[in-house]
Amino acid sequence: MLLTLMILGLAALFGTSESQTGCFGNINNVDTTGASCKTARQEGLNYCGVPASEKIAERDLNNMNKYKTIIKSAGKKRCMDPAVIAGIISRESHAGTLLKGGWGDNGNAFGLMQVDKNRHSIVGRWNGEDHLLDATRILVGMIKGIQKKFPRWTKEQQMKGGISAYNGGLGNVRSYVNMDIGTPGDDYANDVVARAKFYKRNGY
Repeated sequence: MLLTLMILGLAALFGTSESQTGCFGNINNVDTTGASCKTARQEGLNYCGVPASEKIAERDLNNMNKYKTIIKSAGKKRCMDPAVIAGIISRESHAGTLLKGGWGDNGNAFGLMQVDKNRHSIVGRWNGEDHLLDATRILVGMIKGIQKKFPRWTKEQQMKGGISAYNGGLGNVRSYVNMDIGTPGDDYANDVVARAKFYKRNGY
């Protein structure tokens, strides 16, 4: 019994890849309303909220698992929770299944995490780790921008704001409650956070 407790204590102290949270807060502590009804309807669902986000994430899980190794590696290198990266990949490209030759958004956005070619340089292969590292660098930059813009927000609130800004830009995040207004479906961060929590429970 004592040995078991010691092992559990060491695991909690040093963490595992499955429990990796990164440097920007714990995704499980981020509040979320999940997918809007508009987003859910686009996915063929007749219900909204966190259950809708989880269903969409579940549909993407098998394809997401193809990239699990590089998602975890990129997360470790950028000190970002791999579950958050997976949540963005699900939202942006359904784990690559929406892309044509690695491109989406009418040829304007590149890769699993859909980097906008009009705002950023394109790095790596669309489904490679270099792309994930670059896109996650952009995400981290957005979170740090939110930290400066809203220094009184909690770490988790700042992470959520950065996720919203990854899609809509720093200027679109004006308040915590309404940060997603102006993003597609008016739910970007809320949907991504709910999907990320699903992936967190599924080994990311």
